[in-house]
Amino acid sequence: MNIHEYQAKQLLKKYGVPVLDGGVAYTAEEAEKVAQGLKTSVYVVKSQIHAGGRGKGTFKEAAAGGKGGVRVVKSVADVKENAKQMIGNTLVTHQSGPEGKKVKRVYIESGCNIARELYLAFLVDRGTSRVTIMASTEGGVNIEDVAHDTPEKIIFQSIDPATGIQGFHCRKIAFALGLKDNQVKSCTKLLTSLYRAFLDTDASMLEINPLVVTGEGDVLPLDAKMNFDTNALYRHPEIVELRDEDEEDPMELEASKHDLNYIKLDGSIGCMVNGAGLAMATMDIIQLYGAAPANFLDVGGGATKERVTRAFKIILSDPNVEGILVNIFGGIMRCDVIAEGVVSAAREISLNVPLVVRLEGTNVELGKKIMADSGLPIISADNLADAAQKVVKAVKEAA
Repeated sequence: MNIHEYQAKQLLKKYGVPVLDGGVAYTAEEAEKVAQGLKTSVYVVKSQIHAGGRGKGTFKEAAAGGKGGVRVVKSVADVKENAKQMIGNTLVTHQSGPEGKKVKRVYIESGCNIARELYLAFLVDRGTSRVTIMASTEGGVNIEDVAHDTPEKIIFQSIDPATGIQGFHCRKIAFALGLKDNQVKSCTKLLTSLYRAFLDTDASMLEINPLVVTGEGDVLPLDAKMNFDTNALYRHPEIVELRDEDEEDPMELEASKHDLNYIKLDGSIGCMVNGAGLAMATMDIIQLYGAAPANFLDVGGGATKERVTRAFKIILSDPNVEGILVNIFGGIMRCDVIAEGVVSAAREISLNVPLVVRLEGTNVELGKKIMADSGLPIISADNLADAAQKVVKAVKEAA
């Protein structure tokens, strides 16, 4: 689960992380009031959407003033005007996709005297099974570009969970970033607070880009992005309350309400599979035979007929879907339950795209009989390769 920048900063502030003064606004008038309460001569107006690259983004509408989603201004009147231009308009960034995201709120923050821009992130490294700090002197740009062009400028520091973060970890990062004297102490305090926040909230990623060194020598997070382990959210009701469903894909949101693991992709073959590993293999073999998956969808091991029907509806709500491949290995998940769900969904929604089903495992013969007796044009497959070939062929023939 992702949250907005202003929410992340409010959360980090509770852990002693130094953040600049600011406030969120949903209207231009609210933005004006927030700005009036800030003791500064420079203001930053920031669009709040779940996508990076806001500063370099562009608005679709001419009414947005033709600038990016992050603007530095020098008066309260300019804050109000720029907030008016942003709120209600659609910001397109390299992460939002060409459709962009509508800005429904802005964050008004005090400006600061930036001397240097750095990069900092905390993440879970699956290779070491540890929290890892990633830092770079190349702040304010896409870290992917740095990794590709100048990977030597990225520093990694793994933290042993038995000891937690130590002073030498922090000093290694600080020295690698070229910090000196009191800046090292400031960085050490910052890293310690961020590490505690990362662990306490069950975060899966915390990114600060840029982390800035001010002209006065302070080390401050100018931005903050956080996302959290969905499986741990039951322990954090206060974080769940920060969820902004408007920022989520409607199909992914609907799937989450039914305990379905669904991720929308760009292809044309809808997939319904039980088990994440089998789902990945299914998507790979679809690519192998010349098509592309439209989604990742794991119905889980204990799916009911109703959940399978709902999964079908979600897949077909994607206008890009031209065919569906159901690939089920029945262990805990019985093949007859899947078959009943497939038949029920196909009848209820008047299926009009090719449907290929591969079943194997518990009650497989009963499942195949249910589909065969349904009278529906369901194409049966013997194995995964056969299923992938058949669905790709059926889609091409239908086109």
